[in-house]
Amino acid sequence: MKSPWGKFQALLPVVLLLVFLLTAGGVTIGLATPDTPLSKPRPDLPVIGTYDNLLKLLEKSAGQAQMYPFGGTIKMSNSALGVERQEASKAEAAPSADLGYSNTNVQVQGVDEADLVKTDGTYIYQVNKERVLIIEAVPADQMKVVATIQFEDSGFNPVDLYLDAEKLIVVGTYSRDIPILQSDSRANSKIYSPGRFFQSTRALIYSIKDKSQPIKERELELEGSYLSSRKVDSSFYLLTNKYLDYYNIQNREGITPLWRDTVQGNGLLAEKLEEIHYFPDCISPNYLTIAALDLGRPEAPADIHSYLGSGNQVYASSQSLYVAVNQYTYTDPALPSTSIAYRPADTSTKIHKFALEPGKVQYYGAGVVPGTILNQFSMDENGDYFRIATTSGEMWRSDQYTSQNNVYILDKDLQICGKVENIAPGERIYSTRFMGDRVYMVTFKKVDPFFVLDIKDPKNPKILGKLKIPGYSDYLHPYDENHIIGFGKDTVETNGWNGQSQAFYQGMKIAIFDVTDVSKPVEMSRALIGDRGTDSELLRNHKALLFSQEKNLLAFPVTVMEVQNKTASGESKYIPDYGSFTFQGAYIYRIDLTNGLQFRGSISHISSEDYAKAGDAWFDSDKNVERVLYIGDTLYTLSPDMIKAHDLSGLWEIKTLSLR
Repeated sequence: MKSPWGKFQALLPVVLLLVFLLTAGGVTIGLATPDTPLSKPRPDLPVIGTYDNLLKLLEKSAGQAQMYPFGGTIKMSNSALGVERQEASKAEAAPSADLGYSNTNVQVQGVDEADLVKTDGTYIYQVNKERVLIIEAVPADQMKVVATIQFEDSGFNPVDLYLDAEKLIVVGTYSRDIPILQSDSRANSKIYSPGRFFQSTRALIYSIKDKSQPIKERELELEGSYLSSRKVDSSFYLLTNKYLDYYNIQNREGITPLWRDTVQGNGLLAEKLEEIHYFPDCISPNYLTIAALDLGRPEAPADIHSYLGSGNQVYASSQSLYVAVNQYTYTDPALPSTSIAYRPADTSTKIHKFALEPGKVQYYGAGVVPGTILNQFSMDENGDYFRIATTSGEMWRSDQYTSQNNVYILDKDLQICGKVENIAPGERIYSTRFMGDRVYMVTFKKVDPFFVLDIKDPKNPKILGKLKIPGYSDYLHPYDENHIIGFGKDTVETNGWNGQSQAFYQGMKIAIFDVTDVSKPVEMSRALIGDRGTDSELLRNHKALLFSQEKNLLAFPVTVMEVQNKTASGESKYIPDYGSFTFQGAYIYRIDLTNGLQFRGSISHISSEDYAKAGDAWFDSDKNVERVLYIGDTLYTLSPDMIKAHDLSGLWEIKTLSLR
């Protein structure tokens, strides 16, 4: 009979082989648990570590644009340190929405974006001034407000909403002044300096299982201004920017960003400097904070990380989050900016990539491209590649530093592997839309060059065709794989006072572009709205658009200005006349590829008496239509003052519900 040691010796080779096989397959024995953190940044992203190092990093950023020098000796108080964070766990994806109602117009399908209004097909949820309303919208002839969410803290201002099954997320901003005690040695001291301005972004999570009695279950708060947010399945991601104020830091205030997650406690906690990472070669006096939580795991703490650096624009796919930062480097500071020989700043865009996991964010890496971007639609992810459109140079110049536009393709390591540069010299990008193997780009100076680029081969992108027409598009929206809709302004070219040709914007323009023959794109249909001064939120915010190809429906809010006497006003003036106010509300179109754009009608919340009182201009009003949506065969228009329901087929009014 073998001794225990003999038995162990006999089994030792088997044990060693098992260990080898498990470790070779990437399994960590005895360390991995369900709560093991998955979102730790990569080892090559350095940490700030100490306060002295923070000062050195900020001093290093002093020479960059829009940054001022840091100096002096500052001691860090112990109160600036935070606590350890726990990690959230994964959860199952939320079910997809029903197709019987409209959703927020988003850039990437499957990646939800916050908006003023959401619907679940029965109820409408609306940010309405300093409150949130829950409206029972079906049946339309019995619309009623079933709940009003008021906010106890007067410093909180709701901005956006998300829906997730029986959860409602209210995202908003919070601000207040924090007085700073001048002396800590006097326990009863009432002497305060002016203090600092505390600004944060909050996400309030409500249970709406009972729509008439929403119950707040959780609060997430990040110090800083609201940068952006996204929701993928049941995972919610929130991003903020916190500016580092030099004078407050000298008073030992605001050294690290504060945050609060009520799952982990009700008090504000500060990040630790030894846990805050920074982006090498992209340092600014600002903290970018990213938080992630899983709505399917309400007991799991939020995953929160701060980085010394900032973000300008955010793009997200279902797997990745990209934060873009515009950078300016002045290489010829000796010459004044008024000198014709003055060399403008070298511009570039730094892109930071984060991998998205359920309830977690993991830093992946960074890349850089020449030029700066316009907005989130300047970016796109397709498989292992990241595509981005930029503008460099300055439009007013006619030398080698004039503006040019570019498309760059980056590989999985965020290195440039393909590019098309020097597109439309002297112009700048007004809109971009990536669609599969193509990218559509609109540039503008006097006319609207509409470019079609082939990016199927990441290493060899190329221009396929272009179309020059009056006007420009601020937003491009796909109709199908061979047609795209442009929303922007019409323009007119006139001879200026100095005899040089100039272009002036006119009314709003909608155009359908046919790109079936990519070498010869065609403007197959267009609609013009109003005259100079006509405007729509859609030109700045894609979420203001309602589009349904299935229903042949296109609708959006618009403020219409019209020149009342065009003959008398004359068309030979240096600057065309501005129009006078004639309408605010929703414009509704029928859209198809046979008949193009057909105006169906308009819906306004402004009364005849209000129109009679209106002058030449019209400003923000509680009766201004902000969003248009549909549920089944009913069209709803929403303003802070009311909600109107109309039959979608005939546009006759079903009911008006006052929201005052």
